[in-house]
Amino acid sequence: MNETITKDKVVSLTYEIHDQQGEIYEYTDLPVNYVHGGKSDLFEKIEQDLEGKSIGDKVEVTLSPEKAFGQHDPGLTFTNDIDSVPPELRKVGAQLEAQNASGDILQFVVTRIEDDKLTVDGNHPLAGQTVKFLVEVKAVRDATEQEASTGVAEGRYQTI
Repeated sequence: MNETITKDKVVSLTYEIHDQQGEIYEYTDLPVNYVHGGKSDLFEKIEQDLEGKSIGDKVEVTLSPEKAFGQHDPGLTFTNDIDSVPPELRKVGAQLEAQNASGDILQFVVTRIEDDKLTVDGNHPLAGQTVKFLVEVKAVRDATEQEASTGVAEGRYQTI
């Protein structure tokens, strides 16, 4: 079996995401799967850099905000009187969903409570930051017919 990453291979990998300060923002030591060249949400540069790699190979990819989580959009940050907010949302880290005029569901997180004001932010926490991904290939196999046709790996899948 060819264990080199090419189109229509299912790749299992672990990863770390480091923020602009070099701190680990997210990591997994349980492998996640994707179909190489398929319909994953893997950042394009990461997938490109994994091409031709094999089990045990590591890839380090640094992405600018434009290539990763975008610039911080101040239009997605809102502040309101704390009394106007339901009690269950009156803590930093609380999350809520809201629908915009286009019908898109947006995720917001309470980021600050100060002077009887509460601020929520709909930006990704890494928006506006240059981030680094450290990815290690754990397994490579041929995609099944269904995986190749759908572009989606069976089993555990996670977006990075």
